[in-house]
Amino acid sequence: MLAQAMAQLLPATALEDVLAFENRNNDNNPHIKIVPSFPDMLWLSKNPAYMRYYSPMERAKITELTATGKKSEIPKVLKNSLARRMTTASREEAKTEGSKGISPIFLLMVLGIAAIAITFFLDIPEDQKWFIFATMFGLAILYFVSNAALGLSRRMGPQKIVNYKAIVDNTERTTAPFIDATGSRAGALLGDVKHDPLQTGGLGTPAHLRVESGAIHKANHGVLFIDEIASLKMNWQQELLTAMQEHKYPITGQSDLSSGALVRTEPAPSDFVLVAAGNVPDLAQIHPAMRSRIRGEGYEVYVEDSMEDNAENEEKLVQFVAQEIKKDGRIPPFNYAAVMEIVEEARRLSGKRKSFTMNLRELGGLLRAAGDLAVEQEAKIATAKHVNEAKKLAKPIESQIVRKMIERKKDYQVFATSGYSIGKVNGLAVVGDAFSGLVLPLVAEVTPSASKSGGRIIATGKLGVIAKEAVENVSAIIKKYTAEDLSRKDIHIQFLQTYEGVEGDSASISIAVAVISDLEQVAVDSSYAMTGSLSVRGEVLPVGGVTPKIEAAYAAGISKVLIPKSNLQDVYLMKGLKGKVKLYPVGNICDVLEAVLKPGEKKKKLLGAIRKQFRD
Repeated sequence: MLAQAMAQLLPATALEDVLAFENRNNDNNPHIKIVPSFPDMLWLSKNPAYMRYYSPMERAKITELTATGKKSEIPKVLKNSLARRMTTASREEAKTEGSKGISPIFLLMVLGIAAIAITFFLDIPEDQKWFIFATMFGLAILYFVSNAALGLSRRMGPQKIVNYKAIVDNTERTTAPFIDATGSRAGALLGDVKHDPLQTGGLGTPAHLRVESGAIHKANHGVLFIDEIASLKMNWQQELLTAMQEHKYPITGQSDLSSGALVRTEPAPSDFVLVAAGNVPDLAQIHPAMRSRIRGEGYEVYVEDSMEDNAENEEKLVQFVAQEIKKDGRIPPFNYAAVMEIVEEARRLSGKRKSFTMNLRELGGLLRAAGDLAVEQEAKIATAKHVNEAKKLAKPIESQIVRKMIERKKDYQVFATSGYSIGKVNGLAVVGDAFSGLVLPLVAEVTPSASKSGGRIIATGKLGVIAKEAVENVSAIIKKYTAEDLSRKDIHIQFLQTYEGVEGDSASISIAVAVISDLEQVAVDSSYAMTGSLSVRGEVLPVGGVTPKIEAAYAAGISKVLIPKSNLQDVYLMKGLKGKVKLYPVGNICDVLEAVLKPGEKKKKLLGAIRKQFRD
């Protein structure tokens, strides 16, 4: 969107057409001609040879717009670019040249009329008539044979060459070009020369007619957009860098096995604004010289994933909804309530306090799903009801998988939603794009050490690097706040049925509660689910994806959720969940244990010891 907007701001009057034409001295080095796509009268006056491509009426209009300073209107008036006019004129001239001579049909008509006149109207002896007929027939045969031989020689010899081939044609373009080169191979990006299988005997196609421009040439005086820039090979990035530096780039065949590899044109213009996009991990795959060039003459911009929730940005979201409806062209307009539901979803998806999400693709998908529902129900206007129904239907794959996983785990009682259990906790996590929450049950078991060298912490469930480090950090808290000697004990932590793996530290408080519960033999209330990171000092730190985690807990039948106190303002639940889920903001490990451990003497004694250490 940004790149397209930039292209619309650039002047169309600066556009240039590029034509390739024959180099009579070296066929493998075609010449390149550059002409303005929509010239004004000042340019035409300096180059009168091009006047013939415009009608008197067009020349008068160009003169008027040039004199009144309205050059930007010239593309709208002319429509056909100068290159299109030149190539069309060349073809017409070639046809005219090829049509010279007596037409065979005309000759047959003349001979037929002469034969009728001799037979019926002229008084000529019979023997002379046959002589005249034989002479006429012989001349006709001679003409047709010579004409056929001439045609054959033309086909076998050098073909009539069209003078120009337009390789960049800006016909009917009223704004600067926007070229999306995402996923382009070398030929499509840098230009190519087609292979010619008939290279000898005068049957081949001239080299300049086989030249094809690349995206870098078509984007001249416009914007070239490349998404996933790191997917370009290093040598392609080097060539792209050359085009950016020189503002021109010759076209050659990209395949070593093609006859096009022998051809190399004169440099064609490639002066464009490059807008490239990629992900942070891909920076290592971008050529260092390319990044240096971008930083030296442009900008490296880290795109935010959210924006501030204020009236101005809300208006922009409303504008986005209107643009998407117009772009789609099939779905009906949305009423005020429906638009506000889309805005509410932008707040919910942001995952931050007082913010709107910048993941507009998700909002666009929801908008189209709501529009499709309205079309299916033959509604002339999409309403909030359609948007709310679309929220249930247009869920990402991760959410659909999570829903099935939760149903399966509930059926097989992988996690409990009521009662008390020792060493078992309902943790929470996010899956995929952080828009889908998941209940993450885990259990802990403390056993005598199996090794003479001392106790170990053994965590299973496809843990990632950060998750493993979180387990190590939790062990420091357990050693500090419990009276048990852990040097001769093994602590086993298992994330149940986590086939998709576990990453991040948001399960830290769940791990700590499960281990302390088993170590101290104090039961945990299974009606709670929890998420939060822990520092080695026992402070609960904020985590991401709090809202989808709470929604996942509710979907699993859990209505009480512990979250970090600092995340409380990040929660933005759907209207249907407000009042149905009770949130418990916690600031340290004491708050967590106070909320979820089963009341009793053991709990009282444990919390007393931990609070004493916090005070100390």
